[in-house]
Amino acid sequence: MTERRARIWVGIDAGKGHHWAAAVDESGFQVWSKKIDNDEAAILEAVAEALAMAGAVDWAIDLSGTASALLLALLASHGQKPVYVPGRTVNRMSGAYRGEAKTDARDAFVIAETSRLRRDFAAVDVPAQLVADLALLVAHRTDLVADRVRMVNRLRDVLTGIFPALERAFDWSGSKGALTLLTYRQTPAGIRRVGRARLESWLRKRGVRSADKVAATALEAAGAQHTVVAAGDLSAYADAGRLASAAGLVPVPRDSGRRTGNLHRPKRYSRRLRRVFYMSAQTSMIKDGPNRGFYLKKRAEGCGHVQALIALARRRVNVLWALLRDGREFTPAQPVAQAA
Repeated sequence: MTERRARIWVGIDAGKGHHWAAAVDESGFQVWSKKIDNDEAAILEAVAEALAMAGAVDWAIDLSGTASALLLALLASHGQKPVYVPGRTVNRMSGAYRGEAKTDARDAFVIAETSRLRRDFAAVDVPAQLVADLALLVAHRTDLVADRVRMVNRLRDVLTGIFPALERAFDWSGSKGALTLLTYRQTPAGIRRVGRARLESWLRKRGVRSADKVAATALEAAGAQHTVVAAGDLSAYADAGRLASAAGLVPVPRDSGRRTGNLHRPKRYSRRLRRVFYMSAQTSMIKDGPNRGFYLKKRAEGCGHVQALIALARRRVNVLWALLRDGREFTPAQPVAQAA
């Protein structure tokens, strides 16, 4: 546009990859509409083009988050102070105009028109660098606190089921000593077996404050429960194949008449258990060792990535079932009795 106007209103529909800007004059006629990449050079060019169109330019935007941070900073550097038009307002105002299309260009036009008709929107202030840095730190701390609260809540839920006396004994949201205790012993029998002196010494070596009180409280809670609450056993799985079948790692035959050998993926199995073994196999084959060697062997035999991973997961089921059956820890070398 070569004709210079006294005043225009520019509405910006902000996005991550690009923005769309539209300008209307005092009569509500759209005089400008342009797609702007979320790049400094493109934004500066668009700002200069809009400022050259009128003596006064009013800016309005529907997003004031991180996606529009560069745009807002460049507008502030040119002395422009945009107003914030909420997305709900834009959505409702869209129904007052002709057509039902939903495009970035239409949204930008609605934002511009809304800012022209209403003068009560709040201005978007670009924070100073110190304030912006503090906001990032506070947001990071908020995420860390939320993760910790989530972890403590899950921990308390598990303890309520297997050791309710210990769950009631400590303030888990602020007791570092109680959380440290759980990395050493988690059951009533295990805490009683250690004893107060050894438990107190172990806690003190790890910098736990009031280690004597933590140990005494844990022993008191352990003395109140002598019944073992087991999460489950292997009685339902006579062999490793049953456990693999429950995890959906064993193909199901679908034979009929002379048609034999048709194996398909099962439909009824534990999705959580399958995911545990699948993720376990995927993690174990990253580093060199027997698991990666088995995976590469299956790939050399012509299996695809998924098929080789499932075969490795099936093999790990055998190992886990044997360890749970014998009540021992995994060692790379076979036990002497088995080797003999």
